[in-house]
Amino acid sequence: MNRKLRMGMVGGGKDAFIGAIHRIAANMDGLIELVCGALSINPDIAKDSGKMLFLPEDRTYLTFEEMLEKESKMPADKRMDFVTIVTPNFAHFAPAMMALDKGFNVVIEKPITFTLDEAKQLKKKVEETGLTLCLTHTYSGYPLVKQAKQMVKDGVFGKIRKVWVEYPQGWLSKLSEREGNAQAAWRTDPKKSGKSGCMGDIGTHAAHLAEYITGSKITKLCADLNAMVPGRALDDDGNVLLRFDNGAAGVLMASQIAAGEENALRIRIYGEKGGLEWAQHEPNTMIIKWLDQPAQILRAGGNYGDRLSSYATQNCRTPGGHPEGYLEAFGNIYRNFALTLSAKIDGTTPSKEALDFPGVEDGIRGMAFIDNVVESSNSDKKWTDYKM
Repeated sequence: MNRKLRMGMVGGGKDAFIGAIHRIAANMDGLIELVCGALSINPDIAKDSGKMLFLPEDRTYLTFEEMLEKESKMPADKRMDFVTIVTPNFAHFAPAMMALDKGFNVVIEKPITFTLDEAKQLKKKVEETGLTLCLTHTYSGYPLVKQAKQMVKDGVFGKIRKVWVEYPQGWLSKLSEREGNAQAAWRTDPKKSGKSGCMGDIGTHAAHLAEYITGSKITKLCADLNAMVPGRALDDDGNVLLRFDNGAAGVLMASQIAAGEENALRIRIYGEKGGLEWAQHEPNTMIIKWLDQPAQILRAGGNYGDRLSSYATQNCRTPGGHPEGYLEAFGNIYRNFALTLSAKIDGTTPSKEALDFPGVEDGIRGMAFIDNVVESSNSDKKWTDYKM
């Protein structure tokens, strides 16, 4: 393509956190430009946000319906190519479905929808339209996460037997939703967040990371969810035992009341011959452990093509020793999506590395994880089958 992809945004105005992250990530490689937005349900905030982002007044919309309707009637050389949806969970499905109906590709925050049934409807619509949907499971964008996936796929560690994944946070250790914290308010509200709090918010990230790296699917689980802070309507802590379709056993812990923790996502995977350990707090480093030899350290870096897979180096932006983190991982997802979409528009085939980003199937599995964890926690059975 000889132009940038044109992006619209639903949500993400000046009073939002994640919208700015998406805009930075989308802009990182110069492949995408923001051309329009319905940035808030508050008209004043929507207008002010449009001005702050230098959007034309006639493309600063007050509702997503207005935006999608008017953009769809614009000439092909002006209208947006895709829409990014960064609203709270309950407001994902309607704009995504309408966007697909109007012929627009979609990028969407996780979890993909409010319910599993909605996610399945989205999948059907994606298949009907042939359009592309990207789900921003950020942590799959890190170079060494992609390296870990390839090492497991290549059988470096032998048959995978054990998976430990944990995601402790401490930001909801108090009843912050009643103290003016807007993020806490909607994330702990069943009407806006869904049937699960902690597991829906960060447990889905941990589950996706485990399935992404191992290439295996969860088939059974045994869950214990807790609302540790008195007065909280949804779980803020949980532990889950896992079984995978390759026979591996797993442990998943997610907590938002781990006082003092920030975003301490960590995963350890062990096979017959050895294993790996990766943590988001030190994302450029992965420890490789062997049964019969000393441990090794792998480092991310664009100049490490002699030791990293093409999937890893494709997503490294700097030479080794220059830190790359959350924003770069987010940018990698947008870049791979943009390269894939640009190739489709040009009628060419995207590279296998560009196609490596989460999509609607990942979204369905995320919603199924929430349903199954809640069902298991409410059951007196030790194990429950993983229903899709």
